[in-house]
Amino acid sequence: MTIAEVLLLDYDAEISNTRRTLERLPDDKADWAPHEKSMKLGKLAMHCATMPLFGSYILEDEGMDMANSKRPQTSLVFESRDLCLQRLDESASACRAAIASATDEHLTALWPFSFGEHIISNLPRAETFRLMCFNHLIHHTAQLGVYLRLNNLPVPALYGPSADEQWSPK
Repeated sequence: MTIAEVLLLDYDAEISNTRRTLERLPDDKADWAPHEKSMKLGKLAMHCATMPLFGSYILEDEGMDMANSKRPQTSLVFESRDLCLQRLDESASACRAAIASATDEHLTALWPFSFGEHIISNLPRAETFRLMCFNHLIHHTAQLGVYLRLNNLPVPALYGPSADEQWSPK
């Protein structure tokens, strides 16, 4: 198997988990947050929906300087669950295509990530993708699960059963 084929196995599962979580969001709770320092539910949902775009940037660009990014800022304004799911589908499709077309050589090349002169990381592209896209997406999807629970909404079974749903392997 190529590196891209392995990444796609995880990618498809994590996008499915994120989609199943976003599908549970109510349209009327976008401004809800569990704490004053917490991200609002709608903004967090849009962050999850658009995170695959960052994954595609890791795969398509030669590096990124966050202080001087050539990529447009993505809007994190939540308008509705349906629009949020549409953004996930669009960003996930672009990222999946970028993974599928990546060679092992491309994925093992270093990907410099900085904020101006401050180096955030300079790791192989595949490792950067796993850390900054996969792990980041998993973290925030789980955070949305907590938001669902705190709003007495059903939490999907993602890696095993939840209190609301039995789990079965796909």
